[in-house]
Amino acid sequence: MTDFSGLRALFINGTLKRSPEPSNTQGLIDASAAIMTKNGVQVEQIRAVDHDIATGVWPDMTEHGWEVDEWPQLQRKVMDAGILVLAGPIWLGDNSSVLKRVVERLYANSGVLNDRGQYAYYGRVGGCLLTGNEDGVKHCAMNILYSLQHIGYTIPPQADAGWIGEAGPGPSYLDPGSGGPGNDFTNRNTTFMTWNLLHFARLLQSNGGVPARGNQRTEWDAGARFDFENPEYR
Repeated sequence: MTDFSGLRALFINGTLKRSPEPSNTQGLIDASAAIMTKNGVQVEQIRAVDHDIATGVWPDMTEHGWEVDEWPQLQRKVMDAGILVLAGPIWLGDNSSVLKRVVERLYANSGVLNDRGQYAYYGRVGGCLLTGNEDGVKHCAMNILYSLQHIGYTIPPQADAGWIGEAGPGPSYLDPGSGGPGNDFTNRNTTFMTWNLLHFARLLQSNGGVPARGNQRTEWDAGARFDFENPEYR
C-alpha cells in the first residue's frame, strides 16, 4: 500500500457563488477530497470568488495599478501543493469567468523558475472537476488540462471528471432528485482521477520531480541545446 502522507492538495472552486451559499461544484470536490483525506493527504479548498483577485497576467497586480490583489497569497498555497484540482461550473458550454481568471493568474507565474532552472510548476500534478446541467464537460476539461500542462503541470491519465444533467433548465448536481451524487459514471471517473493524481504526485515527489535534462530554461539561455540541431546550419 502506497503511503500518501506528506502530500498536499489544493482544490480551487470556480463557482460564481460566495460562501456560504451552496455550491454544486463543491459537492463534487468533497467526493474527491474525502478520498485524499482518507489516505493521509493534507487537503485545502478555496473558493476563488471569496477573494479579491485582480485581473491581469502579472504575479502581483498591485504593482500594475490595482489597489488590491489577493492572488499572491493564493499563489503561495498553489506552490505549497503537489496536487492542484481546478473545479467549476459550466456556463454557455464553457468554464466560468471566475475559473478563467484563476487560470490567467496561474499563467502569470509561469515564468518563475525552480532551483534547477526548470519552470516552477514542474513536479506537480493537475486535474479538474466540472458540474452543470448542459453539455460542455469535455470542452471545459480540455481547456483546463491543456492550460495546466502548458505551464508545467503533469497531467495523469483520466485526470478529469464531471456531471451534467439534462440539456436545458433542470436540476443541478446537489438538487434533490438530480441523480448527481449517485451517478456511477461520475463517481467512477472522480475516483479514478483522484487516485491517479495521488499516484503521480507520489511518483514525482519520490523521484525528485521531473528530471532536469533538456527542460532547463536557465541552461537554454546559457547556450545549451540538449541535442537539438538547427537544420539551417547543416
